Amino acid sequence: MKILLYGLNFAPEPTGIGKYSGEMAAWLAAAGHEVRVIAAPPYYPAWKKQQSDAAGPDGSERWQGVRIWRAPLWVPSRPTGAKRVVHLLSFAIGSLPALLRQLFWKPDAVMVVVPALAAAPAGWLAARLCGAKAWLHVQDFEIDAAFRMGLLKGRLAQRIVGRFERWTLRRFDRVSTISQRMLELLRAKGVDADRVVSFPNWVDISAIMPTNRISPYRAELGIADDAVVALYSGSMVGKQGLELLPLAARALAERLPGLVFVLCGEGVYRPSLERDCASLANVRMLPLQPSQRLGELLGMADVHLLTQHAQAADLVMPSKLTGMLSSGRPVLATAQPGTELANVVQGRGRVVPPNDLQAFTAALIELAESPALRQHCGAAARRYAEEHLARDRILVDFERELRLCVGRTCVPPVECAIASPPSATDDQATIT
Repeated sequence: MKILLYGLNFAPEPTGIGKYSGEMAAWLAAAGHEVRVIAAPPYYPAWKKQQSDAAGPDGSERWQGVRIWRAPLWVPSRPTGAKRVVHLLSFAIGSLPALLRQLFWKPDAVMVVVPALAAAPAGWLAARLCGAKAWLHVQDFEIDAAFRMGLLKGRLAQRIVGRFERWTLRRFDRVSTISQRMLELLRAKGVDADRVVSFPNWVDISAIMPTNRISPYRAELGIADDAVVALYSGSMVGKQGLELLPLAARALAERLPGLVFVLCGEGVYRPSLERDCASLANVRMLPLQPSQRLGELLGMADVHLLTQHAQAADLVMPSKLTGMLSSGRPVLATAQPGTELANVVQGRGRVVPPNDLQAFTAALIELAESPALRQHCGAAARRYAEEHLARDRILVDFERELRLCVGRTCVPPVECAIASPPSATDDQATIT
């Protein structure tokens, strides 16, 4: 198949949507499909444009069997609500020339990744003009999240943008998303049930595995072998609810002197974390780490920390959770009961309400003081990853659905025919 992937974020971004879009494109190319990508220059999670590979004579880059066209993009240094809107619109407008160019290539499928929804109508129209199937993949309900978290305000604006969203969602031949609650929300927004597809994020369970060896990160960070490490590894942005972590570290400094917090990642919220943690001897800060060390990084943890803003519940599914579970370590998450995040973590760690410092520290004390509990929850986490999050299984199912959508006859399972492609995250390793 000839597949055009159209989305804001792409490799070599080391976290979040860019990571998964890159891995998907590389996997499809290795499976024998012809894959082209229109994306912005890498900028996330630092919100600073980076230099990507040099473009060839036709303006495209070559990466792991994929051709990439980079569109102009405005990146604000401090992404407020209004600035984010301009940021997304700059990609939707700046990517149009590259998108029009692909009409002559005549792809079989045009897959638009959301965010950014602002670019979705152009992707849908391009598919219609060249006779391709139009597939929309929702990684994040950006509009609902923006209004819930106060980044965008006003009832009239919410109604107008909401109507635009629903109109757009209903146009596509297939609409996929990453969790069951998000699938339910697609149906509630009027997408026909026969067009909705589950396409969750994944993890390479052979690369991230439980280990009994002491991670070399402990020696590098001056952490004793018998200390309990509580690790946060991921993007440091507003929707993560990260303000809870310095408060917990301060509250437990004397109660649990053998507990060390390690906070690893980049993003607009990192300077605030650094200021809040500057005087705390039980906190270590790390930047993004090389991807080849991701297993060592996640294996350093005795407990993974997964905080989330209360207003983001069931509008996003934290993709960092896949690696946490695959590492065979328990997860301490902040989520309301009944949310999908709470349902996944329950029995594989502990779940407490968002912004509840007392409940958070009590759960962390329970996990820190009970190696047997950590082992039990960690084993359950690994089983879940093996059964539900294995990369090749998820991408084989997606490839099959894509063939059905396009109308192509299915071929033997891809995992029997190809080797796993290199990771899309060649440079750095934390996951959002």
